[in-house]
Amino acid sequence: MIHRAYLSLGSNLGDRVANLQTCIRLLSKLGNIAKVSSFYETEPMEVREQPWFLNCVVELKTDLSARELLSGIQQLEAQLGRSREIGKGPRTLDIDILLFDSEVINDSDVQIPHPAMHRRRFVLAPLAEISAEVKHPVLGRTAEELLHGLDASGGEVRRLAPK
Repeated sequence: MIHRAYLSLGSNLGDRVANLQTCIRLLSKLGNIAKVSSFYETEPMEVREQPWFLNCVVELKTDLSARELLSGIQQLEAQLGRSREIGKGPRTLDIDILLFDSEVINDSDVQIPHPAMHRRRFVLAPLAEISAEVKHPVLGRTAEELLHGLDASGGEVRRLAPK
């Protein structure tokens, strides 16, 4: 069975563009990349004293289960030098599963939909760019509706020229 997953990619250390481009290329080992958003420069949210991020969203079609995809993503992050020294701190690469079909998984090791995605402009802007009508399976609202419902606390986001 082929599943549709939406992944959020972010980098704020090193060559951010190259980090995301390499990640996108390597994600093709986990499935078929159907869509990639523009890159967005975004301000850090929780740990504010760090460089701004470069973010994008990828639509991936995969035959992996959600847990298998998470395992593959974690291996990819490690391969590309991800370290987790400071929670929410600077990183060469961060990959989050936002949505996986319309599944709702709430276990200690995986939470889908991503528990904070509906509050993050750096997630919703690129998601709405490539799939405005995709619905949050718990909130029942589209990516575009969630984006337009954000207040200023959703963070500053600047869309860069298309790749």
